Amino acid sequence: HRRYHESLDNLTPADVYFGRGQTILLERERIKRDTIRQRRLNHQAKAA
Repeated sequence: HRRYHESLDNLTPADVYFGRGQTILLERERIKRDTIRQRRLNHQAKAA
């Protein structure tokens, strides 16, 4: 089973061991930016 560890930036030990950690963190940052941008656009559209 896959358990995310808070001490490993919420990555699985396997992700860290096999070097996938940085890629996953960058992808999460991109998703977060896109989500915030989309929410802002939706809010502005409703307010206008």
